[in-house]
Amino acid sequence: MKGNCVVAQSGGPTAVINASACGVIQEALKSPDITGVYAAHNGILGILNEALFDLGKEDPADIEGLKTTPSAALGSCRYKVKTEEDYGKILAVFKKFGVRYFFYIGGNDSMDTADKVNRLARREGYEFRAMGVPKTIDNDLAFTDHCPGYGSVIKYLATMVMEAGRDTEALYTADTVNVIEAMGRNAGWIAAGTALAKRSEEDAPHIILLPEVPFDPEAFKDRVNHYLKTIRRCVIVVSEGTKNPDGTYISEQKGQFAKDSFGHVQLGGAANYIKALVESEVKVKARFAIPSTIQRAGAHFASLTDSQEAYETGRQAVRLAVAGESGKMVTLVRESDAPYRWSTGLADLSQVANGEKYFPKEWIGADGFSVTEGFLRYAWPLIQGEVPVPIEGGLPRYIRFKKHFVKSA
Repeated sequence: MKGNCVVAQSGGPTAVINASACGVIQEALKSPDITGVYAAHNGILGILNEALFDLGKEDPADIEGLKTTPSAALGSCRYKVKTEEDYGKILAVFKKFGVRYFFYIGGNDSMDTADKVNRLARREGYEFRAMGVPKTIDNDLAFTDHCPGYGSVIKYLATMVMEAGRDTEALYTADTVNVIEAMGRNAGWIAAGTALAKRSEEDAPHIILLPEVPFDPEAFKDRVNHYLKTIRRCVIVVSEGTKNPDGTYISEQKGQFAKDSFGHVQLGGAANYIKALVESEVKVKARFAIPSTIQRAGAHFASLTDSQEAYETGRQAVRLAVAGESGKMVTLVRESDAPYRWSTGLADLSQVANGEKYFPKEWIGADGFSVTEGFLRYAWPLIQGEVPVPIEGGLPRYIRFKKHFVKSA
């Protein structure tokens, strides 16, 4: 099947989402079946707005530079496609631009969008292939061992926790407790990943709060006091989605939350809540830090393993689409831990869209504030290696596309 292709990025960026885009673009440019390679500017909104730019006109060096550039170079969005009219418009734009292949890099909602467009094309008899490429720092996509983006965020955040721990150790006479907030709405994968920083009992993090463990203030205070008595300091990592036993977020009581277009509560403030609790109940001074989007954009310390896997999922999506696959997402399959070996697989877009992978209960420590060796064996391979980022004037050099927008075919 010959025709143009569109690659798009959606949702929160990661340190390696551009590596996936690089894999798609470079493989598509080599394919004799793909006649034009276009990017949707700002995800699905770029398709609805007919804002497509020609990647074939970009400098090949800039395309290669995607591997060392953070965030979403094609432009991303958070937009919920809700109506049949919108899906009809998306397919109409694809027809208008001669698009036969669609590669969507994103999470659950993106896989749902790609699946529904694919089904609509099939109903209308339009020859079309849609493939999903996994992306999320939250590591909560079902049917894949892990998600591109996860290895890099835990490598970066674990390092920040190590450094914050040493800062707290040096100044424990003044700053006794330090609280660091990790991203993660409903699943505690990112907060759990900071446990990689702990090489001894003295090392941070001393307490990890996960959404999967209902927050118990009394048990928490006892745990903080334990560390204050034994090592005279305590570094706490709290997932932004940490919940009370009734299912509400621990910081939701402030009433300052808005919802995005998907109906998701906008989170943030868990660290501030824990800091206030420590100061009022434990009666010691506490500091808090909210890395927020910084943790997901740390390309200067991205995992090489993560980057390579992200790139390969993009390449595989193109190869499989050209071979006839459609309505699928490329997955990562773990073959062994030591030595670490992996391959790619496939999952139905519809199944991925309706699934969510929580942090496994068997990997939560018996105290509810730690993780097990089983999780550490799972996570260690994902952070190995560093991406060689080009430096200019002492700082990283990142690419930006020229964006030559195209008219319809």
